[in-house]
Order: sequence, then structure tokens, then C-alpha cells
Amino acid sequence: MPTARSPYLVRVRDLVHRPGEMREVSLAFDLPEQLGAGPVIVPAGSPLELDLRLEGLHEGILVSGDVRATATGECVRCLDPVALPLEVEFQELFAYSPDDAFDYTVHDDHVDGEPVVRDAVVLTLPFQPVCRPDCPGLDPETGERLADQPERAPREVLDPRWAALQGFAASETEQSGADAAQTEAEQTENRSTRTIETAD
Repeated sequence: MPTARSPYLVRVRDLVHRPGEMREVSLAFDLPEQLGAGPVIVPAGSPLELDLRLEGLHEGILVSGDVRATATGECVRCLDPVALPLEVEFQELFAYSPDDAFDYTVHDDHVDGEPVVRDAVVLTLPFQPVCRPDCPGLDPETGERLADQPERAPREVLDPRWAALQGFAASETEQSGADAAQTEAEQTENRSTRTIETAD
């Protein structure tokens, strides 16, 4: 049973075993623990707003919610800090009795929205956050932000794994040029020889 101090805990005694009854609840509190563990998180202590619609059903309490919070992290291209407003919707049934068909249950006339909110928010957090969709990132040689130098085109950096192939390609090109020149010289010499023979 979750502790009464949990800000996600909502009392539903007036809805238990009363199909058709409905109530709306709005909650606002600072997160006791961060949400997420990747490049973007909703940090502990940040504000979270939660609008809930609680409906009594025969099987349990249907909880529909709208979560609003702000996630923070770093742009994966330029490493600037980013703040991403989140608005997430969810809907889950809290059953009256434990059953494999339901993930959540009503405990002592309360529903605990913490695991539902956590799952809903974490699933919406981006794996590769960017400060803006067209962020050009960093210069691969100097590490400077290309957005600060819009007139400067990014240098083309060759993957070192392809350096050997580039040298091979250059050698092939030179060899092909040399072969072509030799062939042209032989053709010219043959034409000259035929011209001399004809003159004789």
C-alpha cells in the first residue's frame, strides 16, 4: 500500500462499486523523484500538473489523465541544454480485486497514479533530443557551434577507415591516365608508321 504522503495518491471511496459515478481531480506538485534515465529526464523537484477523470465501473475505477511537465537534457548535435514541454495522456483501469488481466488495483479506497504517470511520461521522452529540428551541430574539427557561424560551411571530414581506399582510388585514376596516354602514343606511332609505308 503506497504511503499517504505520495502526491499521486487519490481517494476514490465515493466511486467504489458505484458504476456510472464520475469525478474530476486536478493535482499540482513538485516531483519527489525524477522521471526517466536517458539523455532527457523530468528532474526531481520540477513542477508537474495532473488532471484526472475518475469513473466508477463494475470491474474497478477507470482513470483517465492528462500530464503536463517539462523535460530537460542536452541537444545531441550541439550539446546545448534543451527544455521540452510535455503533455501526455493516459487511461488505465484500477481493478477492485487482483487479477492477471489488470496491471493496477484499488488499495484501501485509493488509486496510486505514480506508476501510470511514470510509464506514460518516460515513453514519450525522445532518445535523441535536439534544440531545433535544423540544428547544424558542431564543427567536427574545431568543436564550435555551426549555428553561431551560419556563413561557414561545414568541412567534409573523411572517415579514417576510408583513407586507404581514397589513396587506392587516386592511384587507380593516375594509372588509368598513364595507360590512356601510352595507348594514345602507340596509336599515333602506328599511324605515323603507316603513313611512311604508304609514301614509300
